[in-house]
Amino acid sequence: MDASRTRRHEHVVKELDAYAHWFAAPDPSSGGHFLALTLFAECGDAARIARDSTSVFLRGVIAGEVVYDARLAVSELVGNVVNHAVPERHLARAGGCRRIDVTFKLYPKWLFIGVADEDSTPPLLPMGDALSPELVGELTEAVLPDSGRGLMITQRVAAAVWWTPNGGGGKTVWCRFDLDGGAGDCMS
Repeated sequence: MDASRTRRHEHVVKELDAYAHWFAAPDPSSGGHFLALTLFAECGDAARIARDSTSVFLRGVIAGEVVYDARLAVSELVGNVVNHAVPERHLARAGGCRRIDVTFKLYPKWLFIGVADEDSTPPLLPMGDALSPELVGELTEAVLPDSGRGLMITQRVAAAVWWTPNGGGGKTVWCRFDLDGGAGDCMS
């Protein structure tokens, strides 16, 4: 590892210690691994910290495009919370920060990622293609939707995207990546 990568790694570790609480442990009954990460929308680097945490969690366990796709999905979902989530009245704290909980569940065949926030408003999951082929060209920017691009990107890279309401208020947006058995060899 070169010096700049070492410094970057040390920087990420310090930020994780400062901004997030995380716990990684194998689930002996399922052969899976679990990671829970808590961030705050107002920290300024929440999406980057979530992306870097994704890399650290998946390093040496999953290879290839899935890591890049998972990083992109986490970044988009956390970015949606930062930009759009308004906490429920009973969850909001005067002067408080908006909480973001990121959950990773890694099994031999699947990676599940959930991003929870304190806003119960259902996400607008895009249906189908946003643009017809005839519109692609010079006017692409003019016809792109104003919102929903992060979820559209997540739907493109993940095998599935859905959401669930949280018991005490808020919601979790989930995505699933199929691993084609790629994680099984490294998880034993």
